[in-house]
Amino acid sequence: QVQLVESGGGLVQAGGSLILSCAASGSIFSINTMGWYRQAPGKQRELVARITSGGITDVADSVKGRFTISRDNAKNTVYLQMNTLKPDDTAVYYCNVVPPRLNYWGQGTQVTVSS
Repeated sequence: QVQLVESGGGLVQAGGSLILSCAASGSIFSINTMGWYRQAPGKQRELVARITSGGITDVADSVKGRFTISRDNAKNTVYLQMNTLKPDDTAVYYCNVVPPRLNYWGQGTQVTVSS
């Protein structure tokens, strides 16, 4: 049974930073591209960053230069370092494989950026 548990969200002022973590159980981690997704109120869920099993990364244009994705295969954990946060970054953040599997979605972690 695969479980993805996100943590690290919170309330932060614009310009601040947060580090999100996603702990993965099961055997999916080391062989899959992992991604961080987010869903803002009234908007569709979107992929903001992804990292291959070999460490190649890609981030959405909206977060380029501000967000960094990384992974620790030994710990089955993927991270999202978020700097220079903006109110538009307010959303629930989720991790999943890329492309996402419906039954892998976890609870997510809320990130709220105040202006």
